[in-house]
Amino acid sequence: MSVLDEFVLDGKTAIVTGGSRGIGRALAKALAEAGADVCVANRNTEAARTAAREIADATGVETAGVSVDVTEEADVERLVGETVDRLGGIDVLVNNAGIARTAPAHEMSLETWNEVLRTNLTGVFLCTKHAGGWMVENDGGTVINMASMSAFVANYPQQEVVYHASKGGVVSFTRQLASEWAEHGVRANAIAPGYIRTEMIDELLAENPDMEEAWLSEMLVEKMAPPEDLGGTVVYLASDASSYMTGETVVIDGGYTVR
Repeated sequence: MSVLDEFVLDGKTAIVTGGSRGIGRALAKALAEAGADVCVANRNTEAARTAAREIADATGVETAGVSVDVTEEADVERLVGETVDRLGGIDVLVNNAGIARTAPAHEMSLETWNEVLRTNLTGVFLCTKHAGGWMVENDGGTVINMASMSAFVANYPQQEVVYHASKGGVVSFTRQLASEWAEHGVRANAIAPGYIRTEMIDELLAENPDMEEAWLSEMLVEKMAPPEDLGGTVVYLASDASSYMTGETVVIDGGYTVR
């Protein structure tokens, strides 16, 4: 077997939450290009189905588009059931669904705080509990959580303490999960991106155009990466190429955290 063979995901099935656009869409397509069948999960049913159909057309794998609100346990249970019924099982879970809200800490409402934590942290827990739980009860698998460089450094100039808290929680959750589930053959790792050129970033910059210059001034690679730049990492973490790796967080940030 060559080293490239270890990255092949033929016969595997992956769930990607928030998979219809941006980073999630790029990760779902990368996994499909490596051979995995993919369930694209998203709140919007039509967006999920459209993304799944386009990925299938481009790669030739089996896909499913399933609506899910990751903050609702019954929804997550249904997602897991549909994935198993339609694609035959679950080998990889990518917890990508997430939101960001900005406000000074002393002005942030409890409603905003809870909204972000429900999606970014509780959603990760619920999907892991049920999709990862299926892996525990079957033949093992791998959980890949989307953290952020914000788990390790302060961002500037935006004020988003709740986002930082949620992503720091994802990193700790990942480490503890890896410890608890190693005996079940389930690995858990996280990806911590820096500034990635997504629709969400573009929407933020449309309202705050000066932010981009501030961000780039702190980076060693003075540009924001496209979502596709994360594809190689998710394939690595999902595949046998990373079989000796668990409980870790891979930072991909253009050198932002170096400074």
